[in-house]
Amino acid sequence: MSRRTTELTDALHAYLVEQTVFETDVMRQLRAETDKLPDAKMQISPEQGQFMKFLAGLIGARRALEIGTFTGYSACWIADGLPADGRLICCDINEEWGAIARKYWRQAGLAEKIELRLAPALDTMDALLNEISASSAAEDAAFDFIFIDADKENSRAYYERSLALLRPGGVLAIDNAFQGGNVADPAVADADAPLRLLNREICQDPRVNACLASVGDGLMLAMKKTVKS
Repeated sequence: MSRRTTELTDALHAYLVEQTVFETDVMRQLRAETDKLPDAKMQISPEQGQFMKFLAGLIGARRALEIGTFTGYSACWIADGLPADGRLICCDINEEWGAIARKYWRQAGLAEKIELRLAPALDTMDALLNEISASSAAEDAAFDFIFIDADKENSRAYYERSLALLRPGGVLAIDNAFQGGNVADPAVADADAPLRLLNREICQDPRVNACLASVGDGLMLAMKKTVKS
């Protein structure tokens, strides 16, 4: 038994990745190429990728949305967790990173599942909301799973639009909920830890059931509640 989460030492992390994470060769190659970039720290960990793949499969996700794609590593995991007819829409603004992502999606055999939209994410989300509103089957056009890993300043706006895009029972995951530990440091101002207030608000939001998972740099999970008639 344990009264708190076991500390993830280097040795335990190595065990976790080596023994329980099933990363493909293409994923490893993509991660290695991304590690050479100046912004490599934006990459998620393999264990977080596998956790999100598991989660997408657990809820039977067919339609997924990713806000902030970087070089496409997290998208590989999410798309791999979708069925053959599943679809993942990715939002980013960097063409160089997008080119890397597309290359590895093709190599992984996932390109047919993934659509990359190069535009500000809020614009893409608004367009998707319009598409759903115009659909004759709005529930079928809604999303089952949404992953947010983009600029933190717009996290609240991403959250609100995501709730509108999710189907009841759909799951939203927000990365960097710990912000490197800053959310728990009273010496760090709210302006420098924008997810601190959002974490609190999500956990108190009556529209969702929330859980903050200690995966990676913290992954805030919110499941949209079914509205009772």
